[in-house]
Amino acid sequence: MTSRTPPKEPDLATLTEDPTEEVGPTPLYVLRVMTGPDAGKTLVLDWNRVPRVMVGQSRVAELSIRDPRVSRRHLAVAPEGHGVRVTDLGATNGTRVGGVRVFDVLLTGGEDVEIGGSILRLVRGGTLPEPPRTPRDRLGRVLGTSQEIQRVFTLAERLAASDLPILIEGETGTGKELLAEAIHESGPRAAGPFVVHVASAFSGDAELAALFGGAEGPGAIEQAAGGTLVIDEVGDLSDAAQARLAGFVERGVVQRAPARAPAPVDVRVIATTRRDLERQVHDGAFREELLFRLAGARVELPPLRKRPGDVDLLARHFWALFGGAGGLPRTFAFQLSRHDFPGNVRELEHAVARRIAVGDVLSASAGLRRSEPATPSDFLEHVLEMRLAMSHARQLVVDEFEQRYVAQAIAEHGGNVTRAAAASGLTRRYFHMLRTKLKR
Repeated sequence: MTSRTPPKEPDLATLTEDPTEEVGPTPLYVLRVMTGPDAGKTLVLDWNRVPRVMVGQSRVAELSIRDPRVSRRHLAVAPEGHGVRVTDLGATNGTRVGGVRVFDVLLTGGEDVEIGGSILRLVRGGTLPEPPRTPRDRLGRVLGTSQEIQRVFTLAERLAASDLPILIEGETGTGKELLAEAIHESGPRAAGPFVVHVASAFSGDAELAALFGGAEGPGAIEQAAGGTLVIDEVGDLSDAAQARLAGFVERGVVQRAPARAPAPVDVRVIATTRRDLERQVHDGAFREELLFRLAGARVELPPLRKRPGDVDLLARHFWALFGGAGGLPRTFAFQLSRHDFPGNVRELEHAVARRIAVGDVLSASAGLRRSEPATPSDFLEHVLEMRLAMSHARQLVVDEFEQRYVAQAIAEHGGNVTRAAAASGLTRRYFHMLRTKLKR
């Protein structure tokens, strides 16, 4: 693990607000609140410590603003080359730069950003100290050499040494659980258990027993004692489970059943989510106290489309992992490079696995299409020979079945989707959604 001294906040009076040449070291930026209830508050944008900053009323925002016209989760600020990308997060009263409402804008310093009744100024001056780098292309089983994922690696390594609860956010398929595993394996709890509780897999009393334990035995929390507990998709927990989990994160004590005495449990909690938990808090679907306690640190995994160069690295890794003959075919690699992968790393993994198993090819315009026919037995044999985790193998088989079924239904009804859907016993909307998914 590397260590470094965080940059000191510069003397704001000495900072220039004029753009500098877009070459050389990464510029240092500061957000300064010019007007509003928090006038005078500043935040140094240290991308090596926090790769993406949130601004809003939320207590867990890196720059918390008390302005009542500012949304809980108002805007996000992230590096983009030598500039700063400011993204409105669906704020009720919007975001304005130079009097113009913006949703996604690239700034270079000196601009005023108006949110609610407050004005923030992006001040630029000096350079951001570069952290010592050890050449690497992975952290645990998370691979990547792009600057975006390297920032995540640096942050994750630092967090691994602490016991802070962590909230890992990111789109579906970005590898949130793998990053949690890498943090566990990089820290002092590596020899302890690593337990994953899938929030969406349980409901009612079964959910509470699976997490907190019951008469039949300990739950996931006690099973992870001395190690790390990952709550996968924490936004899917019921309100009752959220309330009890908030109490556990605060006190570190679990009560398996009313008749049993409360027992302390030493466990680190890492939660993952694809959801906008701030919006869920606003809508009353997620408890604010739980979000506040889970977000001791927040890590956002960037989508694959924002990780230049990582598609090729990951594709070659999956090709070798799944036993592809020879090297990754050049034409296939080119096709992969032109696809935006809305399903992220998981979609790329499936694309490579399908290419090896059934000869599918992929293009940005046509999605997956069959280049060589494969019989059902050949396909199953290929999948079994790849020695995938059961969940991945099952998904490949399901995808193959759905693709063949939809194609056959459409062919039998002369390309008429409405008739094909009716004959399949599916609504037209669901049939169309299934067809669209298979085209990706």
